[in-house]
Amino acid sequence: MKFALCLAALAAVYCSVDSTYSSPKVQVYSSAKGKFGEGNTLICNVRDFHPPDITIELLQDGVAIPQSMQTDLSFKQNWQFHLMNTVPFTPLDGHKYSCRVTHVSSVKHYGWEPNM
Repeated sequence: MKFALCLAALAAVYCSVDSTYSSPKVQVYSSAKGKFGEGNTLICNVRDFHPPDITIELLQDGVAIPQSMQTDLSFKQNWQFHLMNTVPFTPLDGHKYSCRVTHVSSVKHYGWEPNM
């Protein structure tokens, strides 16, 4: 039943004449200050996008980090959507951590900076 309601809501969004395309705003950060060799959580916060056709991946050196968790899709009254993807990780010096966001047909990478 819950799944059917979600599908109905998404169909309404796609059919809404008031809906317009909005590129996602993306922030990549960690739950604690980035220190190499110490356990942390990598977070990719994606908001204010429409339509909800989106994929979020957390990467180490361009490869998806397993066991990431994604929140449920939420939206505001203006049909702007929001998602968050997180994964536990231990940052290692010399490695690059990023978030790859595929929205409709556009793919963009957003890097994590350990001093943020």
